[in-house]
Amino acid sequence: MALHFKYDQARLRFVEWAQNEIAVVPDFHKRILFSDEAHFWLNGYVNKQNCRIWSEANPQVYVETPLHPEKLTVNGDRYRAMITNFFIPELNNHDVQELWFQQDGATCHTARTTIDLLTDTFGDRLISRFGPVNWPPKSCDLTSLDYFLWSYVKSLVYADKPQTLDHLEDNIRRVIADIRPQMLEKVIEN
Repeated sequence: MALHFKYDQARLRFVEWAQNEIAVVPDFHKRILFSDEAHFWLNGYVNKQNCRIWSEANPQVYVETPLHPEKLTVNGDRYRAMITNFFIPELNNHDVQELWFQQDGATCHTARTTIDLLTDTFGDRLISRFGPVNWPPKSCDLTSLDYFLWSYVKSLVYADKPQTLDHLEDNIRRVIADIRPQMLEKVIEN
């Protein structure tokens, strides 16, 4: 991914801020709850072409494939529901006073109602576009979810070539549940 000059300053400010936090609290990076979204297409990849027409000989006989394959994804309402119904209740079982929450600038993350919900929970310990600490745009290389986790998860989710959304969702749940904290700790340390 090519970086654009207009993002350089935001990235630099964020990295300097993070280095200052680590100078004060050496294990600061272990106190960040990283978040991200991913598209899981039923066919295992993103089809960037709008339409395919297949024909061997007769141009009048063809089979059209769907414009977009079936997929599971997250929108703003679904994201807030996950935060409200699953994430916050789970946080109530832990001491969150020193934890930070990070999210990128995806639209579902940065809706005013989402930012308000997260600010109510984390106060100024929110790293997000439009949050108290601004997450720099185009910075997927700064989070292990983007540079490691999603490719790892997808390689296992699609291994048995799921044919239904239920099968795809079951695979996602199984693969995520099988991830060991030690593996993620190693990734974050690197």
